[in-house]
Amino acid sequence: MNWKLIFLLSLFGLAMGFATVYVIPSNIEPLFWLAIFIICAFCVARYAPGKYFLHGLLISVVNGIWITVIHASLFYTYIANHPEYLQMLQQPGTPSAVADHPRRMMVITGPIIGVISGLVLGLFCWVASKIVKRAS
Repeated sequence: MNWKLIFLLSLFGLAMGFATVYVIPSNIEPLFWLAIFIICAFCVARYAPGKYFLHGLLISVVNGIWITVIHASLFYTYIANHPEYLQMLQQPGTPSAVADHPRRMMVITGPIIGVISGLVLGLFCWVASKIVKRAS
């Protein structure tokens, strides 16, 4: 495992954490993530010693932690710029334990989303490993 590579590529998550609080609206955020996933997949395929899928998974898990910490720490600023988050929690059928504690929900779901996106990034990395030539 190349832990330095995992940490360095997870800094995209740190940057996106702040960018999504202050700059990037939710409707175009997936485009930024797609670009980040492509860059990460290329770097993992090129520089990881193997276990490409696992590298991608771990990068996204760390991303999820970075983003969760930032969004929870800057919760009121995040909500001011993303009112759709609170609207989503107010949908009929949402348990009051979740709807009444949006920050708590953020802390619970953030790492889960990190794992789910890690499965996607892991797949990107594995596919890239079949295409990209490793650095010597």
